[in-house]
Amino acid sequence: MKATKFILFCFLPLMLLHLQSCITTPPIAYFQSSDSLKFQQLLKIQPKTSRIQRNDILAITVGSLNKESNEIMNFANINPLTTTAYPNIQTGQRGQPLGYLVDSTGHVEVPFVGRIKLLDMTLEEAANVVRTEVLKSLKDPAINVRFLNHKFSVLGEVNRPATYNLLDDRTTLPEALAMAGDLTVYGNRTNVMILRENNGIREVAKLNLLTQEVFNSPYYYLQNGDLIYIEPVKAKATYTEQKVQLAPIYTSIATTAIVFVTLLVNIIK
Repeated sequence: MKATKFILFCFLPLMLLHLQSCITTPPIAYFQSSDSLKFQQLLKIQPKTSRIQRNDILAITVGSLNKESNEIMNFANINPLTTTAYPNIQTGQRGQPLGYLVDSTGHVEVPFVGRIKLLDMTLEEAANVVRTEVLKSLKDPAINVRFLNHKFSVLGEVNRPATYNLLDDRTTLPEALAMAGDLTVYGNRTNVMILRENNGIREVAKLNLLTQEVFNSPYYYLQNGDLIYIEPVKAKATYTEQKVQLAPIYTSIATTAIVFVTLLVNIIK
């Protein structure tokens, strides 16, 4: 009888440890590699260079010695278009500036210059064209052209789902997830979905953040309009559902603890 009690006394703590081990935590270490080397050289990839398209909104800034001309030409870059402010913008930011709209023919209307065709140009090419035209009115102007409407969205299991401005062509997927506050504990890091439109064709790609395949993917650099979706892991549940699902485990642990205490009292007696 004493031997049986001793076996139960040793077995019950092991059972409690086994029940605790049933609740596992998924791996969350990003960009893992089977290579044990401390240094790796990854394949070189280049982001796609954005070109100006119809309905793009551009910021065309002009700097010169003529203060009055600068104020007039930069009016669209300073004054916000309050009726189209993006939702979820960070505190302290104003709405999107009015900017210069590229019309259906690929032209923009610039003060003192008139209509300039910028369709299918890079930002650098567009700046050179604008500079050539502005030189007819101003001396030694400094011209800068940027996109105002380029953006990407992050949805699903992230801490700050929102639409974010795409500032340049070198914004990466890890940077985008960092802007969104990283994935929550329920985010599926092995099946990150990216929706992209290329020449009217919609593409869906899925990447595994736990491996280094991300670095060599054509979706590593984001493009205008990309949608990143983080699906929840299968184990995710709402607070109420979790309580229902974990109730049997808690009941088993409580029952085991009661039996353990009862046996312990009997052994002491």
